[in-house]
Amino acid sequence: MLTDKYRPLLDLANKLHIGNINTAEENGKLVIKGTATYQLEKDALWDQIKSFSGWENEVAADIQVANNDIYGEYKVQSGDTLSKIARKYLGNANKYMDIVKTNSGTITDPDKISVGQTIKIPNK
Repeated sequence: MLTDKYRPLLDLANKLHIGNINTAEENGKLVIKGTATYQLEKDALWDQIKSFSGWENEVAADIQVANNDIYGEYKVQSGDTLSKIARKYLGNANKYMDIVKTNSGTITDPDKISVGQTIKIPNK
């Protein structure tokens, strides 16, 4: 059963809070439909899909995005800097000031972010 093979994917969808998740096996494919809060969660789910061998022939995913005002939200981890976060999500470490601007109410000093702090990641 494809549902068994892709169980880690479905677990991730739940962890990412993909809403209205609906899965069904149809014509030899696992059909997944749902709504991500932000593009970041949709991209994370697609990264997981692509990690499975043979996914191209086994998965059909239709994941919508509810909010397009920002790319997503990120919880700061130990060792993170705004430059590292900008490189990972915006493709360029020098775009860290875009993150500062997007979080102007919570980040006053780019060198001072806290582990566990949730920050908004701007659109690319």
